[in-house]
Amino acid sequence: MDSLVEAARTAVEESFAPYSEYGVGAAIETADGAVYTGCNIENANYSNSLHAEEVAVGSAVADGHRAFERIAVSSDARDGVTPCGMCRQTLIEFCDDDLPVVCDEGDGETTTYQLGELIPATISREHLE
Repeated sequence: MDSLVEAARTAVEESFAPYSEYGVGAAIETADGAVYTGCNIENANYSNSLHAEEVAVGSAVADGHRAFERIAVSSDARDGVTPCGMCRQTLIEFCDDDLPVVCDEGDGETTTYQLGELIPATISREHLE
């Protein structure tokens, strides 16, 4: 199994999802090869919940990273979950359209998308200038 997918699966185990009962883990690889993981952390008011991809990106950015090679996402259901729209927007802030997004299908199977496939015509910094 791909080590990045394995890291995302391990992150699922740390998820706090008492409301949805749907644990998600993510692992993002930086340009220099470091790997940061995140899990979903739910909150009773839902809007304050954190998504796994955001936690992983936030940890990497807090350590000074701004360039990424790929991200893997897994869920406890191993159902090929992709990042939600909010997480896609977070990723596009730091990554190019060709960032590989590896989605865990279970049984060692994955589906890989490019970020631009998942979020076409994105809102970018250029739109705000």
